[in-house]
Amino acid sequence: MFLRLAAIAAVVACAVATGPTRAGERLSLDDAFVRVLNTHPDLRLADARVDILAAERERAALRPPLVAGAELENAFGSGAASGLRTADLTLSLGSVFERGGKPAARIALAERRLDASSIEREARRLDLLAETARRYLAAAAAGQRQTLAALDIAQRKRAVEAARQRLRAGASPRSVVLTAQAALARAELEQARAAQQAGATRQHLAALWGRRDPDFAVDADALRRLPAVAALDTIARWLEDAPELRRFADERRVREARLQLARSEAVADIGWQIGARRLGDGDDIGLVAGISVPFGSRRRAAPTIRAAQSELAALEIEREADRLSLYATLVDAHGRYQGARLEADRLDEEIVPALTRAAEATATAYRAGAASYLEWSQVQAEAVAARRQRLDAAVDALRALIEIQRLTARSFLDDTDTRTPPADRDATVAPGRPQGDA
Repeated sequence: MFLRLAAIAAVVACAVATGPTRAGERLSLDDAFVRVLNTHPDLRLADARVDILAAERERAALRPPLVAGAELENAFGSGAASGLRTADLTLSLGSVFERGGKPAARIALAERRLDASSIEREARRLDLLAETARRYLAAAAAGQRQTLAALDIAQRKRAVEAARQRLRAGASPRSVVLTAQAALARAELEQARAAQQAGATRQHLAALWGRRDPDFAVDADALRRLPAVAALDTIARWLEDAPELRRFADERRVREARLQLARSEAVADIGWQIGARRLGDGDDIGLVAGISVPFGSRRRAAPTIRAAQSELAALEIEREADRLSLYATLVDAHGRYQGARLEADRLDEEIVPALTRAAEATATAYRAGAASYLEWSQVQAEAVAARRQRLDAAVDALRALIEIQRLTARSFLDDTDTRTPPADRDATVAPGRPQGDA
């Protein structure tokens, strides 16, 4: 299977720091996953956010501070209060007694936000791995296009040689040789373009873990397998476990905690103060104590409570909108995968084998003088075009498959359906190896 998101946790648990890729090393998709998970800054940023939220939770658990105070009265005035000896000195200690469950509400809100960060990190990781799989797929497809171009070059070379033999025998004009050479040059141009694209896609892939000079090969085996997937109704039920929807459960707890904190603000806190006062010229000391209660706390908290209630009520609407959007995306991806897989299967089982046999038969007929070069060239072009069509169908199918697995965050593929299509067996033959005239 191309993208095994269900095994991501195991990959992360077993991931170790990896060194640079050795020159010419074959890089598997799992290797790319490990490199990205170990190095990509998006995940480090998510870890940093966890540290920030943990610090906020620690701050939320702090009690109101004790306030020490000193107050000097009846000093530096006139008459009997003209000096320090007649001044009253008060030393006090005070704080605020929080009511309404404010400390518990603050702590609950901080903890809910901390819990929600794990779902956010998982969603980021899935998006990042899906992007890695897409870039790996692009690199594998570019390498396969190089192979198809080499196959086309090999058959065009055989056509040029056959045309020269007929020219020497006087059975064909020179224009046929020139036409065959032009077709060969076009095939070589296609190979050069495919080689440039393969290098660019590998560089694009390696950029995910910070490499600027990639020297590795990707495994194109993933393009050979298009396994069967579960029915749409089954996959749709799995959407409920998708991080995009699971986050709403955590977000609901966050908003409920925010509402509880807003309600606690409606209960006024009580300020208290206690201390000692030295009175006048003597050494008499008296106890000083006091409390303070602000008015209008409920009225000031009412807008915040209404806003928190509205946010909580809107969450279910947001969840339903996201669920419909995810389902629509899933339906589209599932349909594209099934259609592209059907196209690839028909090309494998019927079209490519038929065109291969037709090209071989036309080559034999051309050498015998029973077919024209134009007929042979056309069949050759159709055979290569069918293989390229199969490659494009496989790429479209696997892109849809990556999207399905990103949405569901699980693997549901049938590993037993891993046959190698005939077209791909032909396409992976080393360039220049005799394979008939297809």
